[in-house]
Amino acid sequence: MRLLTHKLRSTEAAEIAEAALVMPVVFIFLLGIIWFGRAFNIYSTITQAAQQGAIVAARPTCATCAPPSSPWTGTNFPGDTSVANAVISVLQASSLDPNQIIASSALPQCTTSTYNIQICRQVVLNSPAPGPLQVCNPPQQFQVCGTIVSFQYPFQFYLPFTSLNLSRVVLSAQGQSRMEN
Repeated sequence: MRLLTHKLRSTEAAEIAEAALVMPVVFIFLLGIIWFGRAFNIYSTITQAAQQGAIVAARPTCATCAPPSSPWTGTNFPGDTSVANAVISVLQASSLDPNQIIASSALPQCTTSTYNIQICRQVVLNSPAPGPLQVCNPPQQFQVCGTIVSFQYPFQFYLPFTSLNLSRVVLSAQGQSRMEN
């Protein structure tokens, strides 16, 4: 009977020691899944916000309605404030703070609205050559003219005992839409 009791106690101690070694690794792995999921959620949200901003910037307001409060250069396209409000509303719907948007380098044909949102209008969306944005004025044959809305949003990981703990990642969002006349 003593031999049987002794064997049982030694296996219990081994199981406890194995659990003590494995549980922290499993916990960090689960935290990593949660934080990478959150980063993907934020990336998806800011991409959707940029796309909604580009759609608002590319669609004229009602032709028979009163002029918009902040039109873009005398046209019936919405101004930068309306575009920024479209982006901000998507961010706030997902509980993201629009004040955290990071300023990026401004391109010459783009304007930067409040909240550091870059709005590029009348640009070629199907440019064959990579590089700087081409202005679409007047539009050439086979050119698709549109708007591009872009901004950057920070994300900070909280993964203790890893090299990613408290590291900051800047997520970039860009949305584009063909201009409708």
